[in-house]
Amino acid sequence: MNQKEAAELLGHCAAFDNRKPSAAAATAWAAALHDIPLDNDAKAAVAAFYSTPPKDPDTKLWIQPHNVTTLRTKIRNQRLENFQYEPQPNETVGEYLARYRGQVAAIASGRFAAPTGRPALEGGPHPRFVAELESRGYEVGRDVPDTDEESLADSVCRAGPLGIECPMCRAEIGFPCNSGKATAKYPLGKPLPRSHSVRVRAVSGEPQLTAEQRAAEEERVREASRRALERLAAEENIPDAEIVDEDAA
Repeated sequence: MNQKEAAELLGHCAAFDNRKPSAAAATAWAAALHDIPLDNDAKAAVAAFYSTPPKDPDTKLWIQPHNVTTLRTKIRNQRLENFQYEPQPNETVGEYLARYRGQVAAIASGRFAAPTGRPALEGGPHPRFVAELESRGYEVGRDVPDTDEESLADSVCRAGPLGIECPMCRAEIGFPCNSGKATAKYPLGKPLPRSHSVRVRAVSGEPQLTAEQRAAEEERVREASRRALERLAAEENIPDAEIVDEDAA
């Protein structure tokens, strides 16, 4: 970039930051960007700089020559993201270098469209690697779901009652059963120390209780609670032992 081209680039920068270009600034920028041509990518680098907000909102953006160099290189490298050189048969080292550099320059500059497809790896894993995975219980070659939701829907497996949704309180997989009564601390209900019996039976494959059996089970629990309360009340009403003064006797 010569002084005239640097002056034009500074004029482009002034449209963003209202700087006052001068001959001295053009000379300095030309020296700093002597190996960078004035092309569309250089101007696009200026636009990219001013379209990115600063970390500190109170900081005024002020582009410098090194910003132009860095952002221009980034723009050109993005076009080469999926580039893969295809060698020609019987080409010499010199021919390879010439073709490779020519293709890179053509795609990086935008004269040729950048590849849109990412090259895919072909071939399968090494047999020894497959055997090692299978020995550890992994299945090689199985279909993998497209999304994490589909994968988790079939792969979530927890030992014990937490491995299924509770039929009573509707606690999700992996979550403990709850009382069902919302509080300020537990909006979804207070977690229970043990899972509901219906959840335990469901995960173990036992048949579920009928409505009559559930009612009888609830009545048994209520009766046991009533008896426990009666015992506590009886223990609280035990009269104090009479203190006998042996000296007085």
